[in-house]
Parts: sequence; structure tokens; C-alpha cells
Amino acid sequence: MMVNSTLSYFILGAYMHVGGLKYFYFMLTAMLYIVIVISNTSLIVVICMNRSLHEPMYLFLCSLFVNELYGSTGLFPSLLLQILSDIHTVSASFCYLQIFCLYSYVNIEFTNLAIMSYDRYLAICFPLQYNTLMTSKKAVIFIIVIWLYSTGKVLINLSLNIRLKLCGNIINSLHCSNYLVVKLACSDTKVNNIYGLFSTFVSISVPLLPILFSYIKILTVCFSGSEQTRQKAISTCTPHLVSLLNFSFGCWFEILQSRFDMSRVSGVLRIILSLYFLLIQPLLNPIIYGLQMSKIRNTCKHLFCYKM
Repeated sequence: MMVNSTLSYFILGAYMHVGGLKYFYFMLTAMLYIVIVISNTSLIVVICMNRSLHEPMYLFLCSLFVNELYGSTGLFPSLLLQILSDIHTVSASFCYLQIFCLYSYVNIEFTNLAIMSYDRYLAICFPLQYNTLMTSKKAVIFIIVIWLYSTGKVLINLSLNIRLKLCGNIINSLHCSNYLVVKLACSDTKVNNIYGLFSTFVSISVPLLPILFSYIKILTVCFSGSEQTRQKAISTCTPHLVSLLNFSFGCWFEILQSRFDMSRVSGVLRIILSLYFLLIQPLLNPIIYGLQMSKIRNTCKHLFCYKM
């Protein structure tokens, strides 16, 4: 059938019939979302309310935690409704809004992690000049640019999608996906494909270059520096590397799943891995940064003991 701008809804085709177990899955998903909201919000409040944490590194972390809330909210409320529903449909306008939220979340996450790696490079390789090279004002400017750049890039992509004429409305996913919507098109998608390739290249290369540059420089200093320098590098870079590798794994699987035939993979495993980057990352970041970063950990202990 031919569907154009009058398309009113999409069908999410990846949901399985689980009978009465849907209430269990609903409670489990709701609990995970509550933990994500509480943990990330708590660390945002801790950073904002304590002047000792008003430093570039912690401002970047605050931006990261805000982004975790943003990405989670783009998925979980809709996911909870779909779990309880017997008919898995979403309005076209909501679908495009979800695409905007999830794709801008991914771009913000990678770019924020890239800036954090550059910040660690300055702190480790230029400790005496660090406070001049990276001030709180510069950090705020970086954060604003990250969010504007990421959302602007996704808006261009979305504007190209909305103009497409579609020949179907079934999306084989748990949530709306830009690539899967484009696959439904029966009009010319040449511009979308070209911009999609360009956008993917930019999304990978822009964060990757500063990350590689920063860690090559950090490793060089670690091998030639003192034991204290190596310990500082390990303590501050380990959470960042864990977060970066974890998020990269989740995103790469989502890309592979949307572009290749994954029918041989278990349906349950596909569902878990398709939600990995939106589920594990918002849970992992507050844990690794809250426990590993001594300033945040000590501030949390102080606040908790004070309230007790």
C-alpha cells in the first residue's frame, strides 16, 4: 500500500506475546527506570550543590548524567506502555520524536565522552597549566556546543525522513528507528542515504579523533612519567574507558541488528541486546563514576552521614 504524509501510526513488530508475564516484565522495567532516574538525579544534585565539584571534569560528568536521563526518558515510558499493551502501535509524530531523542542521545553521549577524554589529556599531560587550559567557563561552552551540534545533526536527518512517502508502517523493533523507517520508503531515498552515510562518518570520526589523540598522548606520558602520574591516569581514565567501550558495544550491536539478518539469533537475546545501550549505560555510569571518583564518593558519604 502507498502511505504518504497522512500516515498516522507505526506498528512495532518486535514485541512477543508473553501472556501474564507482561506484568512481571513491566515491574522489572519500571524498577530499572526508577533506579536510573534516582541514581543519575542524585549525582547531578551532588555535583550542582557542592562548590568543590564545580570543576570542568565534574561539569562534563553532570552533562553525561543529564544525557542518561534524557535518553532513558526517550525510551522507558513508551516501553512500559508497550509491555502492557496488546496492540503495539505508536503515532507517527511520537515515533519521529522518539527517533530524535534516541539518536541525539547517542550523539551527545559519544561527543561528551570525547571531550572528557580531551579533558583528561590536559589534566594528565599538562597538570600545571590545566586550570588555565580548561576552565569551568570553557567547559560550559563545550557542553553547550555538544548539545547543539548533536541535536542539530539529528534534526537535519529527521527532516529528510519526514518528507518520504512510505509503503508500509511495520517497524521490526521495540522502538522507532531511523534506518527502519527509511527502509519503508517507496520514494527516492538517495539524499537520505548520502546524508546518512555522511552523518554516520561524522558521528564516528568527530568523537574518535580526540579520543585516540588523547589516549595516545596519555599513554606516552604514562610510560615516560612517574609512578604517581601512572596511578593518576589509571584512576581517572578507567571509568571513562569502561563507559566508552560499553556504550560502543551496545551501539555497534544495534547498528548490526538493524542492517543485517539476525533471524538466527534468539529473539530474547535480540531484545536484550537492542536495549543494551539504552539500559546498561544509564545504570553503569552512575556506578562507575560514583564509586571510582573519590571526590564524588566522599561527598556522597559526607551528605549521607550528615543526614543520618
